[in-house]
Formats: sequence, structure tokens, C-alpha cells
Amino acid sequence: MISSFSKVDEYGFERPDDFDYKAYEAFMSRYMVILTRRSMRWNSILSQQSLPDGGTMKRFVRKGVPAQFRGKVWMMTSGANFLKSRQPNLYQDLISDTSHQNWDEIIQNDLNRTYPDNIYFVPSSDGKLNSLYNILRASARHNTSVGYCQGLNYVAGLLLIATKDEEQSFWLLTVLIRNILPSYYSSNMQGLITDIAVLGELVRSKSSKLDRLLKDLHLPWPILVTKWFICLYAEVLPVETVLRVWDCMFNEGSKIIFRVALTLIKLNETELLRCSDFGDMAELFKQITRSSSVLDCHQFMEAMFKLPGSLPSSKIDSLRIRFRQVNVDR
Repeated sequence: MISSFSKVDEYGFERPDDFDYKAYEAFMSRYMVILTRRSMRWNSILSQQSLPDGGTMKRFVRKGVPAQFRGKVWMMTSGANFLKSRQPNLYQDLISDTSHQNWDEIIQNDLNRTYPDNIYFVPSSDGKLNSLYNILRASARHNTSVGYCQGLNYVAGLLLIATKDEEQSFWLLTVLIRNILPSYYSSNMQGLITDIAVLGELVRSKSSKLDRLLKDLHLPWPILVTKWFICLYAEVLPVETVLRVWDCMFNEGSKIIFRVALTLIKLNETELLRCSDFGDMAELFKQITRSSSVLDCHQFMEAMFKLPGSLPSSKIDSLRIRFRQVNVDR
């Protein structure tokens, strides 16, 4: 049995050589108490005939969904169960399709680049690579306007790790591509480009000094945050923190992606403002995703709903309309 404090974490990821075991042990001693309490609460919630109302559900989800319930809860809160109910045999039909498509080879080539530090994705193991291939191949056939886009392998891979279920992972990926993040993974990535511009405007309004500094350094937002957004923080933040973010994303939608980015910036604003050149700033944006403030996922989530302040969906929607039009006019 893999210990939480071994060289491999509970999700199969090898811990880096510089992993801070002492800080992690201190965090887990607090977090295990929270997890036990949340497991009991969620067991009670899911034993009822219907889920709590929207506001109550939001509070429960923000406090964290226990690992053993994530697949079931994500399917319910995201709308993936509804999509599946309309086409219950779709996934099996898609993976049974033996016709060759151009995406197949690209997906195959990307498999070995997916989480090379995870024991379940080692090519020689009997792990999850074949399941990941099935999910991505089925998704490319179903979501034909997208096909396959690099970055989806990380998202689908983590969905598979979290849910331990191929079909659930396929439907959750479909919800992300079609409903939560439309046009993020399309050929022109219009949704991604627009949302990065929206983040830039949010930073301008909430952290004007940093906005001016980035402009002075001629450092564009796409260089800093494209991987954050396209991978939905997978392969960016610690795994447990990503999964806590996804708990909220599947329930509240894409505005959560902005809250994460703004929180990372706010938590590290003082250090960011000390940067005096392009290279130092770009490097610091990488380092802030590995700091102690993101390792403690519970503390990070609490900060995520406080530090950025008010962030209504209506504001994000209006900014998206504005910047989408700017991109169209170019």
C-alpha cells in the first residue's frame, strides 16, 4: 500500500527530490481531520434522494468533495449525467469504431508525454495509458469541431486518475469542451485567447501596479498563463489543489479558472512587483505555482474565495463579449 508520505503520492505521482515532507506532514495532520469530517457529511448528502439546493450545494462543494465521491459528484453537478442519459451507449459505440482518423496517431504520440512522473502512465506498466487513449480517441470522434488538442491529454489523464472510470472521464471531458470551456480547444482557440485577455483586464482592475509593470517589461499574458488555462492547472498546481479547484469548476463553471489565477497573483503580488526584468518575472510565475501557499489546498481554497473579491459571472461574460469582438476585428 502506498503511504501518503512515500516517494509516490496517493494519485501515483512521484514526489520531486526537493519535496518538503515536513511541511506536507504538518498539512496532512490538519487536512486528514477535515477529510474525515467531509466524508461523513458527503455520505449523508449522497444517501438522500436529491441534492441540496444551489446555494447549499455550492457551500458543500467549496469545502471539498472527498476523493471516493468525486466521480459521482462531478457527473451530477456538471450536467454530464444528463448528457450521458440522452446517449447511454455512445461511449461504447465510439471506442468500438475501428476506422482510422488523423487524430489517432497524434493522440498515440502524446500518450507517452502524459504525466511521465506518474506510475500509472509508465508505458511498460499495465496502467491507464490504454484507457486514456480510448477517452481521447472517443472525444475526438464525438467532438468533431475540436478533434484533439494538446493539453487535453493532461486534463483527461487527471480525470481518469480522479474518477477511476473511463466512461465518466469521457463525459466530463465532453462537458468541459462543449459547455464549460467552449472554444478553448478549437482550432483557433478563440475561447482561450479571449479568456487570457479577460484575465489581463481583471488584473488591471484589481492590481494596477502589476499590470503597469508587465506592460513596462513587454511581457504578454499568453506567455505567463496559457498552460494554466489550457491544462486547467493540471501539471501546474499540486494534484490535490487541482482537484479541489475542479470540484468548484464542475459546479460553478469557468469563472473558477479566473479565481485561481487571481489568487495566485494576489498571494504573490509583493514578490512579483519586485521583479525588474522579463526573465525574472516569467520564472517567478512558474515558481508561485509550487509554493507552500498552494500545497495547503484547504488554505488556498479559502483564499480563492476571499482575495480576488467580487467576481460575478455577468462581469466575466461582458468582458468576454468585449475581447471576443476585439479579436474578431483584428
